[in-house]
Amino acid sequence: MEELNSCKIAIENCLSTHTFAVAHLYKEEKAMDMHIHDCCELYYSISGGKQFLIDNCFYNIAPGDLFLINQFESHKLTQIDKCIHERIVLSIHPDFVRELSTPDTPLDMCFTRRDHHFSHKISLDTKQQSRFLYYINKITSAEGYAHDIKERASFMELMAMVNQLAFQSSEEEQPQQYQYNHQVDDILTYINQNIAEPLSMEQLSKQFFLSESYICRIFKSATGTTINKYITARRISIAKSLLSEGSSVTDAYEQSGFNDYSNFFKAFTKAVGVSPKKYAGLSVS
Repeated sequence: MEELNSCKIAIENCLSTHTFAVAHLYKEEKAMDMHIHDCCELYYSISGGKQFLIDNCFYNIAPGDLFLINQFESHKLTQIDKCIHERIVLSIHPDFVRELSTPDTPLDMCFTRRDHHFSHKISLDTKQQSRFLYYINKITSAEGYAHDIKERASFMELMAMVNQLAFQSSEEEQPQQYQYNHQVDDILTYINQNIAEPLSMEQLSKQFFLSESYICRIFKSATGTTINKYITARRISIAKSLLSEGSSVTDAYEQSGFNDYSNFFKAFTKAVGVSPKKYAGLSVS
């Protein structure tokens, strides 16, 4: 399998082939704002970085950290513009990993199980890092006869390892894995608890007894995105999840907090690439 040098191209390949793609990035692409895509993602940091915002959780990034992101979770790398940021990103089609699963070994559990013990981040030790890179090398160096079988077998071994590590991590007592300004923490919590209700800067200002300009400043400084963009991304993430579970388009936009269908249609189509109705049809099929 060819090793790509762009996340965007890897996502496009993943979606077009309904399999997976590997990107090895040595320099920063233009950072995407808070976004969602229809691929699951394994994000492995080689050089470390600044912070990862995934839904309402912040994580510091160290060398050897592995992040597990599913197709419904909005995410953004923050404060990385001037950093050396080498990493490997696997874009994985959710249908593909389900097809490779068995009743005894669901290889997609690291993307589907999101209980209160779950952490998006696994900090790999030296041996685990070497093992992870070993599988990546097997996938990207497979050539000639039976290369597709070798790629698939190595991918399955990699996913078995990741799932095992994910559930070992969730069962252990772990220190809190995200640290940031406590005021931004409170704002994120409030937004996510009230995401289905109308939210405005005036409302947040009254709730936290802070000026609107101050709230905007500290939120952008901590997350790298604006409050409005964050709220929209979270609502689209919720709507995607509802549509994939069989909810109607009307229920999805109302329950995700959009109070106007036109705004919902425009925001969803821009973020996801297809209309809500078409996405619902694709999810059902």
